[in-house]
Formats: sequence, C-alpha cells, structure tokens
Amino acid sequence: MAEEQTLDNQNPEASPAAEAVSSDEFVARVQALEEQLAAAQDQSLRVAADLQNVRRRAEQDVEKARKFALEKFAGDLLPVIDSLERGLELSNPDDEALKSVREGIELTLKLFHDTLKRYQLEAVDPHGAPFNPEHHQAMAMQESTHVEPGSVLKVFQKGYLLNGRLLRPAMVVVSKAPEEAPPSIDEQA
Repeated sequence: MAEEQTLDNQNPEASPAAEAVSSDEFVARVQALEEQLAAAQDQSLRVAADLQNVRRRAEQDVEKARKFALEKFAGDLLPVIDSLERGLELSNPDDEALKSVREGIELTLKLFHDTLKRYQLEAVDPHGAPFNPEHHQAMAMQESTHVEPGSVLKVFQKGYLLNGRLLRPAMVVVSKAPEEAPPSIDEQA
C-alpha cells in the first residue's frame, strides 16, 4: 500500500487530474448538501407552523366547548321559562286568591333570569326593533301605519343568545306597509 502511494506521488500528471475531479465532485456534493439543508429547514419551518396551527385550533376548540357546554341544557330550560312567563301573563294581577301564586311565579322567574345572566344567556326581546333575520324568525307579516315597515310588532316567543351565539330565534310578527287599495270602478272611468 505504501508502494501505491509513492507511485501516485511520483506521477505528477495523475495528481492534478485527480484533484480536479475530486474538486468538481466536492463542489457538486456541497451544492447537493446545501439544497438538502435548505429543504430540511423549509420542512422544519412548515412542521413548526403546522404544530402551532394545531395547538391554536385545539385551544379554540377547548374555549368553544367551555363557552357552549351548557347549550343543550339551557335550550331545555327555555320552555320552563316560557311557561312561567305565560302563567304570569294569563293570571289576573287583581285576583287576591292568586296574589301569592303570582308572587311565587315572579320570584321563581327572577331567579331563573338571574341564573341565566350569570351564565351569559341573554334574552332577545325585539319588540319595536327592526327585524333581524339572524336573531328573529318571522311568523307572520301584518300591515301597520304606526311603525316603519320591517319592524317587529309582536313577539310570540323570546329568543336567546348564549355567549353571543343564537340559541333560539325570537318568533315575531313583522310590520309591512299598508297596501294601496286597488282603484275602484268609479276611479277607472
């Protein structure tokens, strides 16, 4: 082996060619490694960004789950509140026999409303407000000269929002402009 090294050293023509080939190979190898490094860095940045997006989405999902965990339960309580409110509407406030019952219903209803407020459940009672299709469900339209067209005239059932998201739309009657009477036969002549 020592003899082969001495032979290569003695042949001056073989040595520069070997260096030129190895130098070209070395440059090509360095360029290939730099491209691989750039690709690996790019992939590393993409993976880090994907991981950050997954973490952010998971945090948002947890926040939404926390905010809206009561949605089904709250939705099931709304008919109870509706019944208590209808009971108050239908009972005569002047009837002495029902006075203590009405007071009990009023206190129970106030307790319900306070509890709902504590859990960010708010009523949507749009009486007199402009119709909003995102929060109201039109049950009927009624002509009115007293309010602008597109306003809520009556509220059949209050709507509710849970943390700003619609839980139940308010069922309403919406005003419309009075129709002009068709011209009579006398006016046409």
